[in-house]
Amino acid sequence: MELEFAGLSLDDDDEEILQTQRDIESVSEEEVLSLVGYFLTASIIHYPAMKSTMPNLWHPVKGIQIRDMEEKRYIFKFFHIMDMERVIKGSSWTFNNHLLVLHKLQWGEDPLRVPVISSPFWAQVHDVPIGFLF
Repeated sequence: MELEFAGLSLDDDDEEILQTQRDIESVSEEEVLSLVGYFLTASIIHYPAMKSTMPNLWHPVKGIQIRDMEEKRYIFKFFHIMDMERVIKGSSWTFNNHLLVLHKLQWGEDPLRVPVISSPFWAQVHDVPIGFLF
């Protein structure tokens, strides 16, 4: 590819079209930096409020883009892997006391068809008898 650019000159009168291939790695990285989110609620989520609240909770360094999809699903597109990993590791997240279930979108997955059915979280239990500890 560098050899193709080496022969270019601004002084040429030729109107030759130079075709380059799209970098596949950057496309796949863009897809990897997206999460599909679903709020476990029967209520309506106020999208503008959620769109301004979630970035304030997550503090992404390179920013985030949030899009409203159909069927109470949202796409959270990050611009740096560190921001997305911090959100995934910091689970569980809520908005207005509604649990946000996240799924890491893989290459070629349809955001409306991926199963968004589980979320890891800890439960703290007090006063457990000694015989029941593991």
